Amino acid sequence: MFLKTRHDGSLMEVLSLPALFDPFAKHLQGRLHAGEELQEPERFLKSDLIFPSGEALPRCWLDPHYTQP
Repeated sequence: MFLKTRHDGSLMEVLSLPALFDPFAKHLQGRLHAGEELQEPERFLKSDLIFPSGEALPRCWLDPHYTQP
């Protein structure tokens, strides 16, 4: 799965889908896709990521208390 970073719109490949879906995980492993060389995996703050379409990630992926008003 690919997401974009908020600050510069770089495309990032998610390497750990369970961490993406876990609302208790604040970070996830990913790899930027820039240039021709394969980049090293990095930790990304989930709140700094968006879908390639520009939409925000679902609240249930970010907030462990999403069911509470």
